[in-house]
Amino acid sequence: MSDKPNIGLYWCASCGGCEESVVDLAEDILLVLERVNIVLWPVAMDFKKKDLEERPDGSILASLVNGAVRTSEQEEMARLIRRKSRHVMAYGSCAHLGGIPGLANQFAREEILQYVYEGSPSTANASRTRPATAIPKNGSSLALPEFHHLVRTLDQVIEVDYYLPGCPPTPRILKEALLALLEGELPPRGAVLAPDVALCEECPRQESKPADMSFTEFRRPHQTVLDPEVCLLAQGIVCLGPATRGGCEAQCIRGHMACTGCFGPTSRVRDQGAKILSGIASSVAADDPEGIDRTLDTLPDPVGTFYRYGLAASLLRARNRPL
Repeated sequence: MSDKPNIGLYWCASCGGCEESVVDLAEDILLVLERVNIVLWPVAMDFKKKDLEERPDGSILASLVNGAVRTSEQEEMARLIRRKSRHVMAYGSCAHLGGIPGLANQFAREEILQYVYEGSPSTANASRTRPATAIPKNGSSLALPEFHHLVRTLDQVIEVDYYLPGCPPTPRILKEALLALLEGELPPRGAVLAPDVALCEECPRQESKPADMSFTEFRRPHQTVLDPEVCLLAQGIVCLGPATRGGCEAQCIRGHMACTGCFGPTSRVRDQGAKILSGIASSVAADDPEGIDRTLDTLPDPVGTFYRYGLAASLLRARNRPL
């Protein structure tokens, strides 16, 4: 039996990009595989739930769980993984903050089900059939997961030891976290394993960011010809860099796209969306209600803009409406 430490990886409510990011380690993945046993990675290897259940509690050194928690199956697996693992890492924006799936918290569960199974333009379902959690079949019962009312971050379901931010985390962030884990050099529990500074600190356009901004309108990247040397906020493009943790190497900025906030807030920010929203609103040039409204009306999707990844973890968390 190998004496190498055991590692697990699991996928909840997410797009799968975090699973692919493990492969982005390229040749470094060989260094990792030399030092660990992967005992759970259903997306890449044939592991069954029973295999995990039969493992002794605490026998897995660390499990990297990506994705938010939306269904009963995801919650059950998260709790099982927590019991079997000494460390659990929320891997990526969806596990860390709720991610894109968390935007569903703007809508009640019934609204979502009605639209998906009855109301969408591409749906042909005259009988209005919906999935049931239990269906009789050949004398037994076929069980399906229950769709919960809210999308939750991983730490709203289980205790999380560390967070690897990003959509997805960069290979460098992942490699450094794994090496710290294997060498026993992890920071105190609860830490986000990325620099605790704003993205602006590593932005290649930092020098062009004006001390004071004055917005009369906001534009989307396809609506203008951008200066590749000038701060995007200064050009009227909403960039969440001032309210977002660094560590991503400013990859989006270097690709001439604004930061959308996937690394989440620094430790000094409680609500990432409110932080950038307050900064932008205070810099609107107009001082009359009509002028302010005209400027803010050029933001087509405020929730999707300011809470793209963090709605489930925010002070808002969900729209207050009957479920």
